[in-house]
Amino acid sequence: MNEMVEEQRMSGRGIMMLMLVIAYTLNFIDRQIIGILAEPIKEDLGLSDGQLGWMGGLAFALFYTLLAIPLAMLADRKNRSWIITIGLTLWSAATAVCGLAQNFWQLFLARMSVGVGEAAGVAPAYSLISDLFPPERRARALAIFSLGIPIGSALGVLFGGLIAASVDWRMAFIVIGLVGVAFAPIFKYYVRDPGHGRFDEAPRAAAASFKTVFRTVASKPSFWFLSFGAGLSSMAGYGFAFWIPSFLARSFELSLVDRSWLMAGIALFGGAAGIWFGGVLGDRLGSARASGYAKVCAIAFAITLPTYLLAFSATNLMLSFFLFLIPSALALMWLGPVVTAITRLVPAEMRATASALFLFINNLVGLGLGSPMIGEISDALTPLYGDEALRYSAMITTSVYAGASLLMLLAMRRLDRDVYVAPAAA
Repeated sequence: MNEMVEEQRMSGRGIMMLMLVIAYTLNFIDRQIIGILAEPIKEDLGLSDGQLGWMGGLAFALFYTLLAIPLAMLADRKNRSWIITIGLTLWSAATAVCGLAQNFWQLFLARMSVGVGEAAGVAPAYSLISDLFPPERRARALAIFSLGIPIGSALGVLFGGLIAASVDWRMAFIVIGLVGVAFAPIFKYYVRDPGHGRFDEAPRAAAASFKTVFRTVASKPSFWFLSFGAGLSSMAGYGFAFWIPSFLARSFELSLVDRSWLMAGIALFGGAAGIWFGGVLGDRLGSARASGYAKVCAIAFAITLPTYLLAFSATNLMLSFFLFLIPSALALMWLGPVVTAITRLVPAEMRATASALFLFINNLVGLGLGSPMIGEISDALTPLYGDEALRYSAMITTSVYAGASLLMLLAMRRLDRDVYVAPAAA
């Protein structure tokens, strides 16, 4: 009887994880589709690289980062399944509205609305997964959830590019947005909130105030090192995800369909391998010592810098494609280890809010600044290098990985002391 109950529990947990991965996949389809559509949008609306960069970065990141914290605080108190479902419906509907925009500011506002909905997605999901799996399995569970990033990025550029090539860029937004709206009730039917703190040794306390959570994480240097280290990595990572399709168009003269297939391959195979491998290494090293989580990231970022430089400097298309697979994997290895480390810094009643504070820094730095920085540098270099300006802009941006690796090394020195230990266990 006990074996049957356990099998049913594992089956239900597996279905919920599948639903969460699909939701995160849709999250990243809607977030990253703008990259493959950048060139058609630029031509249709007459935009500069700088405008494209701000639309791909700050337009989304502004409300996404600001609203994530109060929504995460709500998730520490209320049903996380409902919060994610409502967010999924809102961001999908806003994606469809992007297809109706007639100028830069209308599209900018529509992208801001996508960020409003997606603010309800990630931090509550991190918290929910922490209550589905015990600590020794969380890095892999969070890595599985994070597979939504490469899968969503790949499907976003592939379907977005193919629909835009067949019809136009507006229809790509509309079709993909409506798919998310249709999936929302299915998600709510299968995903149940398992309750807060079910794997914690000490009884769960009442949800903490924002001031209390902030004081808790602010007193731990490892939180800041992890957050800004991941943020610097995301600055380049999100920026490259947005601009590599344009780089392939300008430096290799690829058609929209060809660069859609190529970018989908880079995002899917490179990203999925890196996220899964990072989760496995995170569980292996982090279960022994918490500093192992940061060690995985420090090594990965140190190798990411030269491999991205080689990929952007290559003049042969196939060589560039295979070189991009390596840093695309390495740059995403941090997801499972870092998120697991963040959830281990605080008690259960603070996890969603602590995750949102981490995401606030990571996304404001990464999402908000990455794409605009590359676009502005490209505009500045265009008089000298023409269509090759984007290549050199991206190569300059790879330098941020040196800072990301250094910050992870500093996090290693503090993590073992900063991990939260429940009073009962102490």
